[in-house]
Amino acid sequence: MTGDDRAAAVRDLRVEVSADHDIVDEITLALRPGEIVGLVGESGSGKTTVGMALLGYARRGARIAGGSVEVAGTDLLPLGDQGRRALRGRTVAYVPQDPAAALNPALSVARQLGEVIEAHEPGTSRAETRSRIRAVLEEVGLPSEAAFQARYPHQLSGGQQQRVGIAMAVILTPAVLVLDEPTTGLDVTTQTRVLAMVRRLCDAHSIAALYVTHDLSLVADIADRVLVMYAGRIVESGPVREVFADPAHPYTQALLGSVPDVRARTVLATIPGTTAPPGRRPGGCSFHPRCPIAVDACASGEPPAAVPVGGREVRCTRVRERRRVVARIVQEIPPPPDGPAVLRVTDLRAGYRHRQVLFDVSFELRAAECLAVVGESGSGKSTLSRCLIGLHPEHRGEVLLHGTPLASRARSRPAGTRRMMQYIFQSPFNSLNPRRTVGEILAVVHRMFHRDDRAAVTAAVERALERVGLTGATMTRYPDELSGGERQRVSIARALVCRPEVLICDEVTSALDVSVQAAILELLRGLQRDEGLAMLFVTHDLAVVRNTADRVLVLKDGRVVELDTVTNVLDHPAHPYTQELVKGTRSIEPV
Repeated sequence: MTGDDRAAAVRDLRVEVSADHDIVDEITLALRPGEIVGLVGESGSGKTTVGMALLGYARRGARIAGGSVEVAGTDLLPLGDQGRRALRGRTVAYVPQDPAAALNPALSVARQLGEVIEAHEPGTSRAETRSRIRAVLEEVGLPSEAAFQARYPHQLSGGQQQRVGIAMAVILTPAVLVLDEPTTGLDVTTQTRVLAMVRRLCDAHSIAALYVTHDLSLVADIADRVLVMYAGRIVESGPVREVFADPAHPYTQALLGSVPDVRARTVLATIPGTTAPPGRRPGGCSFHPRCPIAVDACASGEPPAAVPVGGREVRCTRVRERRRVVARIVQEIPPPPDGPAVLRVTDLRAGYRHRQVLFDVSFELRAAECLAVVGESGSGKSTLSRCLIGLHPEHRGEVLLHGTPLASRARSRPAGTRRMMQYIFQSPFNSLNPRRTVGEILAVVHRMFHRDDRAAVTAAVERALERVGLTGATMTRYPDELSGGERQRVSIARALVCRPEVLICDEVTSALDVSVQAAILELLRGLQRDEGLAMLFVTHDLAVVRNTADRVLVLKDGRVVELDTVTNVLDHPAHPYTQELVKGTRSIEPV
């Protein structure tokens, strides 16, 4: 790739927190006009750091210590703050993960888009500004009429907020677009629309895009090339189709092996350990402590510079041996359990003030069964789960636990009933008390239902932690000392310490890396199998459903439109809405 056909070029980039501790190093990449390049890896691998460096920016406490970042022929790093700010938005633009946090809640849609033009092209007339706002809204698939432009962020859905964020980024037609997990948390239908829009914009305006994500199926769907990062280094790069069809680096193989596929239930590969943070990375190849084929040479020296392998570049000491370390093993899906119902819901109706969101929902959940609840955002999934646990009392209908009616409010239910049904929240970062240690968090819950002495409580907490793959040493740590996967394991342990019979899991893997997700899914499947736990699994990810559920309940606009075995629903969907959901679910096999 020559300098003339590059929209952006990064050479030997180094970002560090101190002279001895780098966040990323030896990063070299190039983006062509109209090309989308996926940047993947676990949390802590340096993906966002590289993405922000394309804007000439490093987070507080870090600095760009070396290399060059050239965008549209201009090296950003020698420029001062004012010079970089002038290029941000016009030449290189950024789309953040959380549109709700990125949009100003006090400004209307029109005002937010207009400010971008005013900041970079202050001489633009009002008529021209209005015309460009209408045009960009139509281009991202949003209404362009005045009523929509007058809305504020809180009046938009998550998908609409993300489209407004993308409109702000492309309204000046930048040469380069950095997208940082822009579809995380969106349902599959909305994700599909956003991805199609990004692809269309890049093609139409020759915008080069760096797409930062942990969702490998998304990269397979939208990207032309992929860069795989681990511990601040690019370990494999090349065309998506080639890398995903025949990964060469052991880390790439492990990542792909941990991705569930909507087409078949497989044994999900898990990667032992976690990514070491800056300052604690091992010598030699940083992946060697977790690598199944590591030898002494991997620990003693840096891996060689990127080695060409079949149209790709790979950094691995043993790359020439091309050993396959992960194989995808297809599993048979057993029939659903046919025992008595633990939980029975009949004609459940719920709403918020004068707006009804659930209409006559009925189903049963049996012991050792996993019932997945799927649907688009706004379909009523979370409202249903909150009604069952007693956090949304504005509902009618019958909810029976072992044949006993449940009060609509959790606080009105007997302690024994509350113990039998536990809830695992979506975000492991917000659901744990940051001022208590892990041991204290679990002990408080245990004491609510069991009158044991201190030694018995400690033993119960240690057993719960061991059941989720954590050691007793975790008891003395605070949530901010744990990784995302460890926090979610603590959340599961907090539910298990009560010895429940029903677990309600609300999008428990949506914010996790694929490797961590695989470990959590295998953990939940083991608990279901070994201890007979009944699970209501709320999710928008049908690939996760295939690998977890026995039956599937499909919600649309608060109504059950389909309820059947996971095989029937995913392989032979009966309702047009279910067919659309299945069709929109991506696979790691590139298109």
